[in-house]
Amino acid sequence: MKLVRYGPKGREKPGIIDADGRIRDLSRIVPDIAGETLTPSGLARIRKVNLKKLKAVPGKPRLGACIGAVKNYIGIGLNYSDHAAEAGLPVPKEPVIFNKVTSCICGPNDDTIVPKDSLKLDYEVELGIVIGARARYLSKDKAMGVVAGYFLANDVSERNFQIDRSGSQWAKGKGCETFGPIGPWFVTKDEIRDPQNLDMWLDVNGEKRQRGNTRTMVFGVAHIVWYCSQFFVMEPGDIIITGTPPGVGMGYKPEPKYLKAGDVVTLGIEGLGEQRQKIVARKK
Repeated sequence: MKLVRYGPKGREKPGIIDADGRIRDLSRIVPDIAGETLTPSGLARIRKVNLKKLKAVPGKPRLGACIGAVKNYIGIGLNYSDHAAEAGLPVPKEPVIFNKVTSCICGPNDDTIVPKDSLKLDYEVELGIVIGARARYLSKDKAMGVVAGYFLANDVSERNFQIDRSGSQWAKGKGCETFGPIGPWFVTKDEIRDPQNLDMWLDVNGEKRQRGNTRTMVFGVAHIVWYCSQFFVMEPGDIIITGTPPGVGMGYKPEPKYLKAGDVVTLGIEGLGEQRQKIVARKK
């Protein structure tokens, strides 16, 4: 299934994509694409619905973040060996974990706001994981059992905040307003045959920047979920983004290629849809 949240910001409704690519309204079936809806029983309830009896949503409404009411937004850093190399950093022996502040989450096509005092605005196309069951001290063979599905993410980053002004404290370079576009869809895991073989890409103003495949991840989906559960409890609706392939603005030689107001970023992952963000100046 491909589930969406659509409508004005802060008033999104749950929906599902039908066989013809149209959004069907799910608001009479579930309150949101969040929390308990993402558990096996919640998803089973949706699967029983005859989509033809659901109201078709007219036009092309705004798409909100594909997961609502996110309580824990987890990031995994330096998880592609070639990206670590372009950053001039060693491949980690264990997953590097950081958090993105949940107030950064926005729709997949919403504008990206240049934050105050920004100098080095960057992009990262990433595979996202949605947790669908309580995860606490999982065994490795049980890790995939708590995965509800996947989504496309842009881990928008401010490198001056993240690196130059933070040391090892990444959060302030990762959690600024609009730094968390997720979607367009939440795709249940039965729709993705192999999450470790998905092509991914990102362009800026039509110029190729990132090209990669999830098979080159240092730590795969199952390992990441297992590993995180050894340190904190994850609940249904928590999300994890899993790292990015090479081609980020910071890595370009001889000069980095950072984003500026007016730029347009487009990105996608096989089976998970596409995003488009315009970079805009902050309103004073």
